[in-house]
Amino acid sequence: MWDPAKYLDYADLRARPFYDLVTRIDATAPRRVVDLGCGPGNLTASLAKRWPGATLEAGDSSPEMVEAARAAGIDAQLLDVHDWMPSVDTDVVVTNAVLQWVPGHRDLLRRWAGQLPSGAWLAMQVPGNLGAPSHAVVRELAATPKWAAELAGTTIRDENAVDDPQGYADLLTDAGCVVDAWETTYVQRLTGPDAVLEWISGTALRPIKAALSEESWQAFRADLSPLLDQAYPPRPDGTTWFPFRRVFTVARVL
Repeated sequence: MWDPAKYLDYADLRARPFYDLVTRIDATAPRRVVDLGCGPGNLTASLAKRWPGATLEAGDSSPEMVEAARAAGIDAQLLDVHDWMPSVDTDVVVTNAVLQWVPGHRDLLRRWAGQLPSGAWLAMQVPGNLGAPSHAVVRELAATPKWAAELAGTTIRDENAVDDPQGYADLLTDAGCVVDAWETTYVQRLTGPDAVLEWISGTALRPIKAALSEESWQAFRADLSPLLDQAYPPRPDGTTWFPFRRVFTVARVL
């Protein structure tokens, strides 16, 4: 279950890669703009402002996120991206921080590139830090005897869940697109106690929280907290630097 309020705790930091992605889309007057994985809709609204003449289509797999987006004025639909098919007038597709959760998303990208009309834009961004300590220590802790049984069967992403920029560039070039791919590491300034733990609680730790009772979830957090503080030492001023690598791809269908 997604918690829109928790996700929005760091709304400004989470928004920056979205804007860096969308800036590279050079569509002038698209007919239909699609936001796959729209979350609470706060960023989807900026697409409507940029392309006010376009039909806006938005969807998310989380009922909680769809409800939050609708409350924000976005006509969001509950959907699984595996089932989504572009309409013939789809000129822009944005999927921001979504495909890392989707097994088989490389095949989806190939399919979408083949289904979109000539000249359409396909823009995606995924976190590229799945091998970083913020994720590695979670996997290590989950595999310990204390937690392995309770978390058996829980999907915890490894670093192979996403590609590097060249991997996506090769994939979409072979699918018939002109591709712009890059990566950026944002050195994020987090504040407060357990800063990195709070950050990943809204995203990476979501499957673990869903698998545990509230008591076990609090115990898991207590075990994880010192490991994250060791990997990301808080500064004397109460802030914590959190390097966060992101992988971007913007493709135009030929």
